[in-house]
Amino acid sequence: MNPKRKKRLLIVLFILGGVGVSVGLTLFALSQNINLFYSPTQIAQGEAPVGTRIRAGGMVVEGSVKRDNKSLRVEFEVTDFENKVPVVYSGILPDLFREGQGIVAQGEMDASGKLQAVEVLAKHDENYMPPEVAEALEKAGKMPKPSGQEFNK
Repeated sequence: MNPKRKKRLLIVLFILGGVGVSVGLTLFALSQNINLFYSPTQIAQGEAPVGTRIRAGGMVVEGSVKRDNKSLRVEFEVTDFENKVPVVYSGILPDLFREGQGIVAQGEMDASGKLQAVEVLAKHDENYMPPEVAEALEKAGKMPKPSGQEFNK
């Protein structure tokens, strides 16, 4: 092989190697940022991966909120009216968080079946519900009625 061809071959190999490394790093970064949504029923059926960041949502179960008096740790359950998922969160909850309201929690499932949340999002007005939560509740046939008043004209 003459020196010119050898030089071209090395350049092509370096370019292919660089493209391969950049594609690999991009795929790795994207896989770390994907947050798939799971309903409590899907989590109860074992569809949610353990140790991977997910989003879970539903309605906060009445009477399930337990606050630690010495820290910001809060434990509560989320339901789609078929199954319940325990959620553990350490931090300040949104102002609109309360029992009986729709939320989405982002975190990782642990080996004991609890969602270790790093973020909790609550609905922002009385008629809004995150689309994933609304779809999960609709499938369960438990979609709550809007609480707004209707006025006669």
